[in-house]
Amino acid sequence: MLGFIGVGVMGEPMCRNMALKSGEAICAFDLEDAPLERLGEHGVIAAESVADVARRADVVFLALPGRSAVKQVCVGAGGLLGQMRAGGCVVDLSTSSVPLARELAARFGARGIDFCDAPVARTREAAEKGTLLAMVGGTEKAFQRIRPLLAHIATDIVHCGPAGAGQAMKIINNMILFENVVAIAEGMALARHCGIAPTLACEVLSKGSADSFALRHHGAKSIVPGDYPRRAYPTLYALKDIRYALQLAREAGLELAGAANARTLLKRAEAAGYGEEYFTAIAKVIAKKRG
Repeated sequence: MLGFIGVGVMGEPMCRNMALKSGEAICAFDLEDAPLERLGEHGVIAAESVADVARRADVVFLALPGRSAVKQVCVGAGGLLGQMRAGGCVVDLSTSSVPLARELAARFGARGIDFCDAPVARTREAAEKGTLLAMVGGTEKAFQRIRPLLAHIATDIVHCGPAGAGQAMKIINNMILFENVVAIAEGMALARHCGIAPTLACEVLSKGSADSFALRHHGAKSIVPGDYPRRAYPTLYALKDIRYALQLAREAGLELAGAANARTLLKRAEAAGYGEEYFTAIAKVIAKKRG
C-alpha cells in the first residue's frame, strides 16, 4: 500500500493521480476532511493519523507546507520514524531545507528505511495533469525504487544526487523564479507608466530575449490580469523558500543580491496584507507609486 500525508493545494491532485494511475491501494491523512472526502471518490482510504499511515503503507509520500511540518510528521510523537517498518520508504515532495533532508535520510537509514527528498516544481495545473518536475535526492537504489511511482505525477524526473540535492535544486529553482517575477512585475509597471497595455507588453516580450516560463505563466496569467488567487502558492510560502535559499548562500559564503531583493519585496507584500495571496502579488507592491 502507498501512503500520502498532506493533500492540500498540490498534494490532493498528486494523490489523486497516484490513485488513478498506480493501481496501488492508497491511504491518506490530512488535517482537513474535505480533500480526503473528494479523494475517497477515487478509492483513497482516509487514515486516522500519521501513525496509521505509517503502519499501513510501505512507501509514504509527504506534501507538506515546509520544514517544521516535515520534521513533526517524520520524527515527532507518533511520527513515521518510530512507526514504519524496516524496508519502507519515505518520499518528501515538500519544499524543505537541505540540512533537514540530510538529517532525515541518516535517521531513517539507520532503521533500514529509505528516505528521498523529491520536491516538485511547476504549477497547480501541472499537478492536476500529472506533468510536474520532480528533483530527487537520495541513493541510486532508492531513486530507482520510487521512479516508477513518481512517473504518475511527473513527466520529468531527475536524480540530482545524494540526500538534500533535490531540495537544493528546488530552492535554486524557486529563487530564480522569484527574481524573474520581480523583473516581470517591474517591467509591467514601467509599461503602464509609458501607456503600453500590459497584455501587449507581455506579448512583445515573449517574442524577444526576455521570454521565459515565468513571463508566459506568472506574468501573462497572473500579473497582467491582476489575478492573485488564495488557493495557490502564497507569498508566505515563497518567503519561506527564499529564506532557505539565503541560508544556503550564507553557508556557501555567497552574497546573492537578487535573492535578497526578492526577499525584501516578499516581506513588503506580506506586510501589505498579501501573505495568503499568490506570490505574484509582489507586483502590487512594485506598482505602488512613491509618495
